[in-house]
Amino acid sequence: MPNTSNSPQEKTPAPAIRAYLGGSFDPVHNGHLEVAMSVYQHLLPIAKQLQRTLHVSLLPNARSPFKTQSTDPNHRLAMLKLATENTLIQINELELWQAPPVYTIDSVRTLRQRYPNDSLLFIMGMDSAHSLDKWKDGLRLTDYVNLWVFNRQSSTDVSDGISRKFSDSIISSENHTATVQDIATLQSQLPLSLQPHITDSPIELLTPPIHHSTNSLNSNNTDPTSPDPNNTDLKNAIQGRIYIDPRPITAVSSTQIREQLQKLDDQTNKMPVAQRQIASIASINDIISNTESNPLAKWLNPAVYQYIIAHQLYSAAQFR
Repeated sequence: MPNTSNSPQEKTPAPAIRAYLGGSFDPVHNGHLEVAMSVYQHLLPIAKQLQRTLHVSLLPNARSPFKTQSTDPNHRLAMLKLATENTLIQINELELWQAPPVYTIDSVRTLRQRYPNDSLLFIMGMDSAHSLDKWKDGLRLTDYVNLWVFNRQSSTDVSDGISRKFSDSIISSENHTATVQDIATLQSQLPLSLQPHITDSPIELLTPPIHHSTNSLNSNNTDPTSPDPNNTDLKNAIQGRIYIDPRPITAVSSTQIREQLQKLDDQTNKMPVAQRQIASIASINDIISNTESNPLAKWLNPAVYQYIIAHQLYSAAQFR
């Protein structure tokens, strides 16, 4: 006999899985998307098996206080929307409209308060993870989120944790199977206090958080797993885990792409007007057909490149 109850018990949805790749995205390029999609494709079968929704988002940051020039956030957001169109990657504007500096620790705290029951993952390169002790409260990131660390070689700049994360983005290199020694070397690059949180399996990053707070323990709430909505320092009772993805990656910075765009603009401006128009069209065609004649072809989405040209972004004159 069918259940005809007028008040059927609703099934509580399983906690979601949310992963974030942050950076300036100035401009966004294919390296950013390959990293985000790599995480998505890795987690999707696990999420389906656990019957949990999966969200992988790009998290554009506010202007770095160390940059005298920065592209308008409206342009950066427009390029992100073009680059992620027809993909499964989302955009989170949490940091984009805040006045800089925006610190990563504040962002992860906000995300944990916003999604208290979900599994939160933050994606970064080993060069950033290695310097977390130099960030503002960088060693406390795992109080709020899990970390997915890619095997990216160190860059020359030292991050201070002001929402840098993956501002210099990456693209996967050819397949490579890491040895036990390779993995041990990677793990040793993390700050000592974070090394106990390393896990060999990304599945362990998906354990739903157990919350605690001084307020909730002292309140009339008898359920220790129930988050206190008034608590401003909500964090995991069991600290987040850190998964080091051993696959090697090759770095390319958004700064390098901007410099290349400025160089092409400089060369074009020295041509007669008629030749300048032809050269501009040729550059767009290089991007669309992904030819080797233009070094930007393998890095930039054609729609993003056309947007850059249409709005005269990253021109040499802009930075004089």
